[in-house]
Amino acid sequence: MTNSTEQVGRTRDEMAMRLAQDIPDGSYVNLGIGIPELVAKFVPEGREFIYHTENGLLGMGPSPEEGFGDPELINAGKRQVTAIPGAAYFHHADSFAMIRGGHLDLCVLGALQVSSDGNLANWSTGAPDAIPAVGGAMDLVAGVKSIYVITQHCTKNGEPKLVPSCTFPLTGCGIVNRIYTNLAVIEVTAEGFQLIELSPGIDFDYVKERTGALLIPLKVNTK
Repeated sequence: MTNSTEQVGRTRDEMAMRLAQDIPDGSYVNLGIGIPELVAKFVPEGREFIYHTENGLLGMGPSPEEGFGDPELINAGKRQVTAIPGAAYFHHADSFAMIRGGHLDLCVLGALQVSSDGNLANWSTGAPDAIPAVGGAMDLVAGVKSIYVITQHCTKNGEPKLVPSCTFPLTGCGIVNRIYTNLAVIEVTAEGFQLIELSPGIDFDYVKERTGALLIPLKVNTK
């Protein structure tokens, strides 16, 4: 793999927009820090999503335009956000009661690694000088009904993030349902990584070469 910063496939906004298309109407959704935050910008016409942030807001809207935000209205990543009409504020403990009680439908998280059996590593590389970033991820993967991962397909050094088994400390085991990258949409199945959709201009071989585990091709409808 070569070190490259050139954007290939979908941009981060396009990845977030594509993921938003798969969120069912009326879902209660928690968004992780980083690329997942961008999903708040996109709600397909005719649908309503209620976005949750673990520091105590249900009804989170996208980040405001620069200079128009409220410094006291932030998400769990300390980024300024907006609130939709009818939004509710509550104690941090109540927020985690929602998470641990199974009241959220979907969580969107970033990833350092995802294994073919759905294990997720997203809080530390395990290196001695690594800065851990546990946050609420471990509670989220244990309590939320479905977990979607959104991430670049490879690291900045070109190493695959989709691997046979995670080498970094785990956030959760067997909890990832679907992965959205700049190159593809991939389902985690009992057989491994199942390709669902290629990004525009990307072919299967290109994705396969950049995936560290077996990638099952698109299923062909023979009817």
